[in-house]
Parts: sequence; C-alpha cells; structure tokens
Amino acid sequence: MSTILVVEDDSAIRRGVSDALRFAGYEVLEAAEGISGMAQAQQASFDLMLLDLVLPNHNGFEILRALREHRPGTPVIILSARGEEADRVKGLKLGADDYVVKPFSVRELLARVEAVLRRSPERPKQVQQVAFPGGVADVARLEIRFSDGSREELSDRECGLIEYLAAHRGRAITREELLRRIWRIEPRHTETRTVDMHIANLRAKLRDSGTAPKFLLTVRGKGYMLATEESSSVSG
Repeated sequence: MSTILVVEDDSAIRRGVSDALRFAGYEVLEAAEGISGMAQAQQASFDLMLLDLVLPNHNGFEILRALREHRPGTPVIILSARGEEADRVKGLKLGADDYVVKPFSVRELLARVEAVLRRSPERPKQVQQVAFPGGVADVARLEIRFSDGSREELSDRECGLIEYLAAHRGRAITREELLRRIWRIEPRHTETRTVDMHIANLRAKLRDSGTAPKFLLTVRGKGYMLATEESSSVSG
C-alpha cells in the first residue's frame, strides 16, 4: 500500500483529495502549510507527494527543491491554480513528475497518481531472496539457508524487515519508517525500541555480530540499512 503526502493549504481541497485517496486504498499524510509540508517532505515516509504551490511560510517550489536534495527519486505531482506556462516549466525543471491545474476531477487525479507511482524509481520492488555473507535469506520460504547446509526459520516480521531494507538498499531507514511500513502503526503508539529488538534478533539469526555487524548495519543518528560495498564503513 502506497503512502501519499498531500501538502495543500485549502482545507476543502485537502480534505476532498485525502478522502478520495483513502477511498482508493492509499495511506495519506497531510500538511496544511509550508512549515509542516517542508518538515514532512524531509522526514516522513511516503511514496508520492501532491504539492500545492501557494502555501504560507514556504511555497511549493521551496519544498520541492528541498525534497529533491533530500530524496531525489521521490515522485511529486504539483496541484495548483497556477496554469501559466512559466510555473509549469519551473515545476518540471525542479523535478516534478506531473502537473495538475485546479479545478481537476478526482478521476483524473487518481489516474495521474497511479501512472506516476507505476514508473517511480523509488517504488519498492518485490524481493524474494537476499544474499548475505554465508547464505541466503529466502523471504518467500520464511527461512535462512546457510552455505554450511543449516537453516534458520524467519518470522513474518523478520521477513518484512529484510524485504523492506533490501528494496531500499543503499538508504538508511529510520525506526519510525519501519514501524509505519512493517508494523503498520504510527511511532507515537509504540516505542521505537521494538524495532531495535527485532533487528537484534534478526542479526542473531543471520549470524551477524551485534557488536560489529557486516550485513545489517546501524547508521548512527538515522536508522538501519543493508550493507553495500560502499556502506561497510558506517556500521556502529
């Protein structure tokens, strides 16, 4: 299930768009002005942003520019009453994936959302097997197979962690994002220590040292990620 961040200061439009997205099966985050929009654009976990251009405190162009610096592959659809060519061109040059001019129909917006998500480079790809030093984690079979012939069972939650981290390999994933995507709960409803405990158990099953992990890495101040050749020096 994809999560969409709606940044729109008009409450009626924001409510209508959010309700339509939820009815279509999406999870929705909302921001009613520029400060909240800027913060969520850089910190929240989402798959696509619907962004108004005219906002209090920070305008849409500023938010789009910050998002592109922080997460360059995240898709953005601009929603604006500004239909002038100059604004469309500026938005697209800053990295927007599409541009919808108000007023628009819900049917058209949902079609644009689906199209952009289909071609999004950040949309997680389904992962079946993940190789690691000494074996393979088989998500489909809920097990780890070691090169020495031994096996270790994995829980659904552990498979979810491996699958999500592998789908976003090369990016440190926060504990809050893991709670939202794997546990399907908001971080405020539970302690992020839950994630740490599951990571520790998963490392034990992978035979990945808890003091100096080589595969499932801790990125200080950010979260967790699976190792790549370039990331082996950031564990701690």
